[in-house]
Amino acid sequence: MLLPESLRGRKRLDDRSVLNGIVWWFRTGTAWRDVSERFGRRATLHTRFRRRAADGALDRMLRAAQTKANAASGLDWLVPVASTTSRAHRHAAGAQRGAPRPGPRPVPRRPDQQDPPGR
Repeated sequence: MLLPESLRGRKRLDDRSVLNGIVWWFRTGTAWRDVSERFGRRATLHTRFRRRAADGALDRMLRAAQTKANAASGLDWLVPVASTTSRAHRHAAGAQRGAPRPGPRPVPRRPDQQDPPGR
């Protein structure tokens, strides 16, 4: 079995629905709070994801699925990535690294305005 058995006495949420929720989260790229309740509580999904990632269960499941698919049909595992699914950091807007930033703009003053005392 690829998923570990529960060591606690209480019945836990169905592994299939939790795994479907985790896959849905991966595919959509949303926040955990946006995962539908039909998959279970988001805290449960997040906790199971962290535990399964830490103990290597997700890696084992992926390798088993790839091995089975390769044996059945010889799939090509190259995946095209559309620009809508890859996100850049908000600061990655094309500025040169280390380029000096412009300072604050001076406030235009009318000729009849005077600086207050102490300036």
